[in-house]
Amino acid sequence: MNIELAWPWILAALPLPLLALLLPAATEVAPPALRFPFFNEMRATLGNSRSHHPRLRLGVAALAWLLLVVAAARPQSVGQTVHLPVTGRSIMLAVDLSGSMQTSDMVSGSHAVSRLAAVKAVAGEFIKHRAGDRLGLILFGDEAYLQVPLTLDRNTVGTLLGEAQIGLAGQQTAIGDAIGLAIKRLRDEPIKNRVLILLTDGASNAGNVDPLKAADLAAREGVRIYTIGVGADEMWVQGSFGMPQLVHGDLDEDTLKAIAQKTGGRYFRAADVAALTQIYGLLDKIEPVSRDEQSWRPIEELYSWPLAGALLLSVLIALSASGLLPRVRLAEVRHA
Repeated sequence: MNIELAWPWILAALPLPLLALLLPAATEVAPPALRFPFFNEMRATLGNSRSHHPRLRLGVAALAWLLLVVAAARPQSVGQTVHLPVTGRSIMLAVDLSGSMQTSDMVSGSHAVSRLAAVKAVAGEFIKHRAGDRLGLILFGDEAYLQVPLTLDRNTVGTLLGEAQIGLAGQQTAIGDAIGLAIKRLRDEPIKNRVLILLTDGASNAGNVDPLKAADLAAREGVRIYTIGVGADEMWVQGSFGMPQLVHGDLDEDTLKAIAQKTGGRYFRAADVAALTQIYGLLDKIEPVSRDEQSWRPIEELYSWPLAGALLLSVLIALSASGLLPRVRLAEVRHA
């Protein structure tokens, strides 16, 4: 903590009282006389102000003037510098919660996990590292719902993503509605910072907005869309009579590629957790976190302390001049 003067140039006013020595002395005019009974007795009781030591009064007046000028110079207590990241990009995450997202075809290590579980794990780490960005969360199925508006609170976004459940928004996939809702939420953000990351494992089969038309609108609004297709291309499942059966995913890659191309984004394919992790790492490079910082130092005004001291000394001088203070002689102080 440092003590600084906001207006140090005001200290140049300190010698101003010395100018009084250069001015001609004022002619003392006797005031109209007013006879007051018992004047001598009252003066003896209250004390004569002229009996006070003149040097003491002059010193007190000089100290009061010093405190007054220091107060006018605005002394401040300046704390340590605090660095705050400048808000970077505004990123909406749109996550598919349709019924197919519970398919356990994503390999994590030696275990198979559901598509949604893989998205939660990898996207959760991505969210943690986006310090300085405003993040939002959209969940979509039959319809699109805003789960978290754009915020700097990454913990809340990560928590609500982790609590998302299959079927919460319906069993189908409304990609166009999710894009439209994201555009609405990003419209008021700086045009260079508008980003949508859309994760889905199927084709758009619900909603009121066509995905490609929504992409055209996003392009006009300056929203870059990165689409991620989640899930294996094909897998073996248990079919009739317990016989294994090879099935193919219904991911509409052509539409996802077209959406990304129209908006200046990119399309990624995540067939397992490792690929999904690499995609988010690549997104960190394509849309880097802002490294700019704003710095500020907390300031506390301290002028009230010298101002209060100057006021107190001025009151004491006024009381002394009026004779209301008891007489104190230097000789008495020395003998005491």
